[in-house]
Amino acid sequence: MNQTLLLAFRNVVRQRRRTALAISSVIFGVAALMLTSGFIEWNLWFGRESTIHSQLGHIRVHKPRFLEEGLADPFAYLLPDDRQQIQKMESMPHVVTLAPRLSFNGLISHGDATISFIGEGVDPEREVLLSRSVTTVQGEPLSATDATGIVLGQGLAANLGVKPGDKVVLVVNTATGGVNAVDATVRGLFATITKAYDDSALRIPIALARRLLKVEGAQSYALLLDKTENTDTAVARLRSEFKGVPLEFVPWHDLADFYKKTAELFTRQIGVVRMIIAAIIVLSISNSMVMAVLERTGEIGTSMALGYRRKAVLGLFLCEGFLLGLIGGLVGLIISFVAAEAISAVGIPMPPPPGMAFGYTAGIMLTWSMAAEALMLAVGTTLAASAYPAWKAARLEIVDALRKHR
Repeated sequence: MNQTLLLAFRNVVRQRRRTALAISSVIFGVAALMLTSGFIEWNLWFGRESTIHSQLGHIRVHKPRFLEEGLADPFAYLLPDDRQQIQKMESMPHVVTLAPRLSFNGLISHGDATISFIGEGVDPEREVLLSRSVTTVQGEPLSATDATGIVLGQGLAANLGVKPGDKVVLVVNTATGGVNAVDATVRGLFATITKAYDDSALRIPIALARRLLKVEGAQSYALLLDKTENTDTAVARLRSEFKGVPLEFVPWHDLADFYKKTAELFTRQIGVVRMIIAAIIVLSISNSMVMAVLERTGEIGTSMALGYRRKAVLGLFLCEGFLLGLIGGLVGLIISFVAAEAISAVGIPMPPPPGMAFGYTAGIMLTWSMAAEALMLAVGTTLAASAYPAWKAARLEIVDALRKHR
């Protein structure tokens, strides 16, 4: 086997022009696949982290059946403000913080303008860590020292015609069916990854939300973890620790329907890219190997006349294809990582995608699993492309091969 590999390597080096063309196609294919996959991976990461750090958190905690029935009667699913239970959750492995959420809706008025809103009562101090993707575009964020200061989505503020420092009135239906109102001051305007949310949402301190709605507790808790990859592990441990307690732990990916559909679409797109690149490599390598068989027919005949078995000839050409794929794949990976760093340092300006109000600067995120898949694709396709030329070389008749170039 070592002798076959050595001989295959010598043949690859000897045919410099053909080898350069074949390896170039592999390098191009691997680099194109890696950079395309890395760009999609970065966008999926950006969408995932923005969704987690703007609305959902990594894990949502609420009472059973809240997702199915809570929209119709949200105040029937309030969680008590149990400090012991909260501290136990926060002490679990991978949990960074726990933020209460109290959702409601109502009317907001400023001057003669009155429009509806979707509101959320949050803990200003805990939201500093969890809501990193909620960008304050004007003014200041919520503060625990400002009991009546609120923040509005920039779309809602534009529709209402308010700016930071303006006074507004919030009117809601309380948990008992009555009507309550409170005066508030707009501290700032925010933007998230979802424009539709920004067009109708506002956030207020949870203490003000409880006073406005005349309730205690929260409808859910948003848990922030140290890493998104630990979500499933943390969910399993929480469910085990709180078994028998009327609580439901829902991971973010069960709630992010838009993200899941986007990820599925991107996965299909990268699958098409893989097939196109595989076809390019197969055609290029196959053509190169067929030409090698035709040009080396006399050489092959001489080798078999000297006792070289057909099986050995087959293995020799397969080894040459393997080396072409391996060398091209490794060089392609090196070029990909260097190019990814350079492109990410400069950034890729992106226009606002559907559902977003602003653009962003994208990058390229490469992973070792991605590199392994690209290398296997390169080696696998070159081996597949070498199969027919190798079989054709092994089937040559010795006499005809020797006579070929006489």
